Amino acid sequence: MADKNSTIPKGWRMTTLGEIPESWQITTAEKFCLKVADGTHATPKPVLNGKYLVTSKHIKSGKVDLTSAYLISQDDFNEVNKRSKVDQWDILFSMIGTVGEIAIIDKNPDFAIKNVGLFKCGNEFKAKWLFYFLRGRIGQGEIQQRMNGTTQSYVTLSDLKSFPIIVPSSSDELKAIAAVLSSLDDKIELLREQNKTLEAIAQTIFKEWFVNFNFPGATGKMINSELGKIPEGWKVGKLGDIFEIEYGKSDKKFDESGDFPVYGAGGIVGYSNLNDYQGYQIIVGCRGTCGNITLAYKDSKITHNSLVVANEWFKPFSYLFLQTIDIKRAITGSTQPQITIGDLANIEIYVPEDLIIKLFSENIKSIFEKIKNNSSQIQTLSSLRDTLLPKLMKGEVRVKGFIE
Repeated sequence: MADKNSTIPKGWRMTTLGEIPESWQITTAEKFCLKVADGTHATPKPVLNGKYLVTSKHIKSGKVDLTSAYLISQDDFNEVNKRSKVDQWDILFSMIGTVGEIAIIDKNPDFAIKNVGLFKCGNEFKAKWLFYFLRGRIGQGEIQQRMNGTTQSYVTLSDLKSFPIIVPSSSDELKAIAAVLSSLDDKIELLREQNKTLEAIAQTIFKEWFVNFNFPGATGKMINSELGKIPEGWKVGKLGDIFEIEYGKSDKKFDESGDFPVYGAGGIVGYSNLNDYQGYQIIVGCRGTCGNITLAYKDSKITHNSLVVANEWFKPFSYLFLQTIDIKRAITGSTQPQITIGDLANIEIYVPEDLIIKLFSENIKSIFEKIKNNSSQIQTLSSLRDTLLPKLMKGEVRVKGFIE
């Protein structure tokens, strides 16, 4: 809520969402959108062949993740879609559990929704405006105010329909602002896809050398070992003999304005102004989300939910090497899965000759330098977007009209 005693600059006016330009308006989602609805409240039965059913837990990082979604019959799919058919340029909103995750549907979808909010926007730019508004500081604050429940958080369909939205008076300005923010996200996504491709190339080369044993200078002579046949001159040892392993720092404090990424068991969980580790770091999730392996490319902070693994090898080589090991076999505990230092250190591994490791590391060095540079650009663009987002959504930074 805005401070009503503050001095309002000329050309601005006070609203329930704070100061906005005089020409801008506040409307509701129901008026802004063609329709506001929610998915089915029933629970269709899973089938072997059919259409995906998306729930709130499948909305992650601005997209729909179908990895863990199950299939429902065509009849159930058609029945759900009578109430809440999802189309291109709709916005989905997680209503139950982890409330406030938003996804923009930028391609024609082929799934139904359950207990998910649906904002039907009708066109690309209105969808993008609403997407960024809901993700911004004002939108997230309004979501927090509307959350109900103690055991499980939720928001009601009525809350979604009456949700307040700031809207520029000019549709051209709305389009221009949406275009600026989506352009930054497009560049970030492109760099992420480049990194996936580069890492896939490095993994392919690694597999050829260290799984198929087709490396430069290979004689083809193999010896028996506890792990099967390995090239002559290689050996078998314990992971703890080769790697130093420690828990991440226990201090979890972070904020979104920090310069250093904070890594948890599942990846980046925030940003901090404090830095525990410098440069490349290999991180293994050890509590909750166990066994995930992450390579941090810049100075970072790592929570105690992860193990930091290091040795004298080239870090990207160690990262690729660890991915060939079934680390999840070291998981213990049922209520709270975990991997201890001792259990990880006790895993048997094969150890290539130093000369082969060094030669491979030289071959992939340029690939991981490109990944590192891309990651730095991603962080810079993400920071720029996050800085601009609240200013653009309130009209503090104005953008000239949209040009086709």
